[in-house]
Amino acid sequence: MSTTSNAAVAATKKLFLSSPKYAVVGASKDQSKFGTKVLKWYLARNKDVTPVHPREEELEGVRTIRSIADLPAPTQTSVHIITPPKITLGIIEQAKALGVPALWLQPGAEDAEVRKYVEENGLSDRVVYACILVEGDGILKSLL
Repeated sequence: MSTTSNAAVAATKKLFLSSPKYAVVGASKDQSKFGTKVLKWYLARNKDVTPVHPREEELEGVRTIRSIADLPAPTQTSVHIITPPKITLGIIEQAKALGVPALWLQPGAEDAEVRKYVEENGLSDRVVYACILVEGDGILKSLL
């Protein structure tokens, strides 16, 4: 179990939402899926967001990229992940290699293996485990 303090968690959430750019991995054409709801959350707040999808050309009217490796500015892009844990792990490994500043994992995107990787690789201060649809607006207000 992580010993990360509430203050550290709050700081990581602020770090994530202070980025100039965002990427959402896990959005699809399915309006009922949380990945799409998360993408729409960024769009509704006029955030510079890029959906990441291996097959779709665009989602919600925004051009997609195939992988986070295709991000034009990965060190300035916080990455939001809404995928099954086995896929999440590979995305986190890639994000670490690319120097992504922060990662947000929606509930269900992580499991014990993902959390272990995050802790063992010194990423605990860069990863948020929470629902942005519940907490995002409050964090944004705290940044004003």
